[in-house]
Amino acid sequence: MAVRTKLPEAPALPLNQILAGDCIDVMRSLPEASVDLIFADPPYNLQLKGELHRPDNSRVDAVDDHWDQFSSFAAYDKFTRDWLAAARRLLKPNGAIWVIGSYHNIFRVGSALQDAGYWILNDVVWRKSNPMPNFRGKRLTNAHETMIWASKSEAAKYTFNYDALKALNEGVQMRSDWVLPICTGHERLKDANGDKAHPTQKPESLLHRVLVGSTNPGDVVLDPFFGTGTTGAVAKMLGRQFIGIEREDSYREAAAQRIARVRPYDASALETSGSKRAEPRVPFGQLVERGMLRPGEVLVGPRGSTAKVRADGTLVGDRMTGSIHQVGAHYEGAPSCNGWTYWHFKREGKMVPIDFLRQQIRAELGEH
Repeated sequence: MAVRTKLPEAPALPLNQILAGDCIDVMRSLPEASVDLIFADPPYNLQLKGELHRPDNSRVDAVDDHWDQFSSFAAYDKFTRDWLAAARRLLKPNGAIWVIGSYHNIFRVGSALQDAGYWILNDVVWRKSNPMPNFRGKRLTNAHETMIWASKSEAAKYTFNYDALKALNEGVQMRSDWVLPICTGHERLKDANGDKAHPTQKPESLLHRVLVGSTNPGDVVLDPFFGTGTTGAVAKMLGRQFIGIEREDSYREAAAQRIARVRPYDASALETSGSKRAEPRVPFGQLVERGMLRPGEVLVGPRGSTAKVRADGTLVGDRMTGSIHQVGAHYEGAPSCNGWTYWHFKREGKMVPIDFLRQQIRAELGEH
């Protein structure tokens, strides 16, 4: 008699938790292909030489922490390759990553991304509306940081909520330069001494745009350099799951307290504008088949043009027979036409666009 060996259960994903430890070691311990999106704000390797002072000789609270110090570019590059490899292993086949950096490191990170097999989708310039001035007056003010958005592979069907980002931008296609303020005021976390809890805390507005644009509610977002938890706070607000990894005790404590205070938005408020391309395709002929429009019924265009519906779902107009789009384009003398919005039918004395009937069918399909 054959003895069945019970396979070990896969480790549970530690959702909505802040994990302590080195990000590479922790990521290697997590289940493969389990994460939808990674947002990474790695050390910048600023290579600061001494302290930075303002013109009044007051000291600037710059990034001089031990976690941002590397012995050489080679050491930084090895660190980058290692964490990117661990991150890519965690991404689902259609997952994606965002990495943010300054001129000190982002070009080296971009090269390592491509070498690791990621497929770069965009580089986004975060232009700071209130940057810190260059106090020494020897260089241009560093008024931006660069984000790289990349899919796990060239063939990945990554999430991109195009229409949601367009809606955020007052109906205009979202560009790759984002003007947003740096983290200040009540959003900036302070420690017991009133100092910054973290020197490079990112604004919630930045993460809001990233998560609305490239994730869906319920998605798992991992941040391997969690810091004081901006990614986790925004993910919780927007109904996403998060996993944070942070080795510094003080940052984990600040992040945990911050996220505990966050209240998620109501589920109905998390719905975003969907892409028309993702909606079910409804042929015009289906309206005829279902009796929503009858063969012989007359459709009317915006300037009084008319066409009759035929049983096969085509229209016959003035010396022209074809689809709703072809006949509309004929009347307009244009190369193309959206027949769904061009043609109207009469009901109870009112002219109604035929797209109204298409949306009825799409709503039925959505219910099923």
